[in-house]
Amino acid sequence: QVHLVESGGGSVVAGGTRQLSCTASGYRFDHYCVGWFRQAPGNEREGVAVYCPVAGRTEYADSVLGRFTVYVDNAYTTLYLLMKSLSPEDTATYYCAADYQGGIDYLSAAAYRYWGQGTQLTVSG
Repeated sequence: QVHLVESGGGSVVAGGTRQLSCTASGYRFDHYCVGWFRQAPGNEREGVAVYCPVAGRTEYADSVLGRFTVYVDNAYTTLYLLMKSLSPEDTATYYCAADYQGGIDYLSAAAYRYWGQGTQLTVSG
C-alpha cells in the first residue's frame, strides 16, 4: 500500500524560503513522474512542479518558475520542493502526487494516482 506524507509547511514571511518534503512508503520515486500541487481556498488544485526521474526532466508552473525547485533524494524515497522568494500568493495547501498515468499534461492533477494528505503553507506580508 502506498502512503505519501508531506511535511514542512507552516508560516513564513514574504520573501522567505521554505522546503517541503514528501516521504513515501510502499513506493519509490524512481520511475514514474511525481509532483507537487497546491490548492488555495476557492481555487482548483494546480500543478506546481513535476519531476520525471527516468527522463531526468522537471516542469514548473509559470508562477513558480525560477523560485521553486523539485528534486528527489538519492534513495528515491523523499520528494522535496524548495521554495524561495515566497509571496502571499503562494499560500495554499501543498500536496505531493505520484505515479503519473500519462496521456495528459504533467501538471494536471487528474494524471496522478497517489496523493498525500497535504501540508499548509501560509505566507504573510
